[in-house]
Amino acid sequence: MRRWMGVPVAAVMLTACVTINVYFPAAEAKEAAKEFVEKVIGDQPQMQTPEVPKEGGKPGGGGGNAFLSSPKLEWGQLASRIDWLSLAGIGSARAQSPDISIKTPAIQAIQSRMAQRFDGQLRAHFDSGALGFASNGTVSVRDASKIPLSDRVGVNQAVADQGRDSAAVYREIAVANGHPEWEAQIRQVFARQWIDSAKGGWWYQDAGGGWKQK
Repeated sequence: MRRWMGVPVAAVMLTACVTINVYFPAAEAKEAAKEFVEKVIGDQPQMQTPEVPKEGGKPGGGGGNAFLSSPKLEWGQLASRIDWLSLAGIGSARAQSPDISIKTPAIQAIQSRMAQRFDGQLRAHFDSGALGFASNGTVSVRDASKIPLSDRVGVNQAVADQGRDSAAVYREIAVANGHPEWEAQIRQVFARQWIDSAKGGWWYQDAGGGWKQK
């Protein structure tokens, strides 16, 4: 086989021809949605403090790098631990998939507005059953009769503002992560998370448009 600057020609051609398709990271999106939603509704669980590794690099001791410190590592074992595709520039699809970041200034500004609005104008009406989480990832008026007449204009405005911010944040998350085409999928993940994070007694809309109480 001909070689080009010490590299097999076939390997060069293989690397040049492979296209990596970045898949939608659903698990990462769910984690991001959970963090975002629970900050907005003010019911975020406390983070557990991870165990600090002891000297040697492993929790609970053990000392040293087992891979490097192995006294007799046969070539076959070494070869099995090398990601040959990565060395050739053909990383796995999972390795090419980005995490879902929600730490941009624009996203955090929207999150702050939504949290303040939820606490100041919406929470009490979720507790009364007047409002609920809609199936499209927004807030909806479920039973206007439960809202005092003097509050209805303000609550309707707050619901509309929350809906606009919801749409804006789904779009901003997709754009911020370099994949505007993910907007609809991010909205779906968030729609499910609002319901999952809702408190007992709050209402939500199912896929068919019916209202259910959690």
